[in-house]
Amino acid sequence: MEWTPDVSVGDWLRERTDDPWQGTMHDVVPRGFAAYARVFHPTTRSRPVGMAWPPLPQDEHRRAWDAFADAQPEIDTEAARWRDAAASFGTELHPAAQWGALVGRALVDGPVYGARSRSDDGWEYDAPREGELDAATLAAIGRHLAARGTAVGYAAVWEGWGGLVGHLGIAPSRAFLSSSSDEPDLERHQEMLAHAMHDPFNRPYAKESWQPGILDDAVSRGPRLSLPGRDYVLFWGPLDVFADPMWPHEVPWRDQEMERAGFAQFAASPSLMWPSDRSWVLATEVDFDSTIVGGDAALIEALCADPALEALPLPAGSSLQWDADAVNR
Repeated sequence: MEWTPDVSVGDWLRERTDDPWQGTMHDVVPRGFAAYARVFHPTTRSRPVGMAWPPLPQDEHRRAWDAFADAQPEIDTEAARWRDAAASFGTELHPAAQWGALVGRALVDGPVYGARSRSDDGWEYDAPREGELDAATLAAIGRHLAARGTAVGYAAVWEGWGGLVGHLGIAPSRAFLSSSSDEPDLERHQEMLAHAMHDPFNRPYAKESWQPGILDDAVSRGPRLSLPGRDYVLFWGPLDVFADPMWPHEVPWRDQEMERAGFAQFAASPSLMWPSDRSWVLATEVDFDSTIVGGDAALIEALCADPALEALPLPAGSSLQWDADAVNR
């Protein structure tokens, strides 16, 4: 894929999403498709082998947690789905289910982000990732999309991912800190801090300068696809690249500098994708722990029947806000 400055190709999305936001899926997912599927982002669960987790909260049971740490038990960790959590917590998975309600911790004063939830059967569940799909799950969806025969289209990536685009400032767009005690590494680290940290006392007259991002400066300074509440960098090209779980190695927003610094490969999944004929759309909203696909009935049926995915048909107009789960209250 390659960057395109022609963001007018996304005008149709603006025409079919709500502005201002109304609290439904159509704040970010365009209206007008025959059917929609909600693909639930996978998660993980873990429990100790041969013993139970210490009681919660940790602050009130410090001795038990210290003894647990001293015992160094093996921790069994495995992939999990929302239906697993529903079975563990005695709740119901349905198209508009919300994770907090599913695991029994929907709070009246707001959602709990990134929390772990423990069930009576001893499993601790991690909250699903918000705003991005893992490579394998996107590839499973991508195979269905590629089968529609629409080979070329667009992928929009939210500009807010850390370090994606350059900016005018004092601190760099991102920094890679090494834990090595090697003296040259330490020297480079200190030099980086000297140039990166905003110190208003010792550097009161520091001037802002252009700080490069992952993408080329021309892309960082270029036009954005601006939709209600979100701005995106837009790319176009063959969409079948996303049918392969190795797609993070092929996209232009791959962070190769991070890889050269010894960190794991990373490329955010597209926030929006659609083919040139607009026959379907994929939306992974930054604040959603699921991905919505709109298309014809056959596509939605195929996605929901795929054992590689956990997906359910989603009625148009559904709310996916944290407090919208009326079934598991």
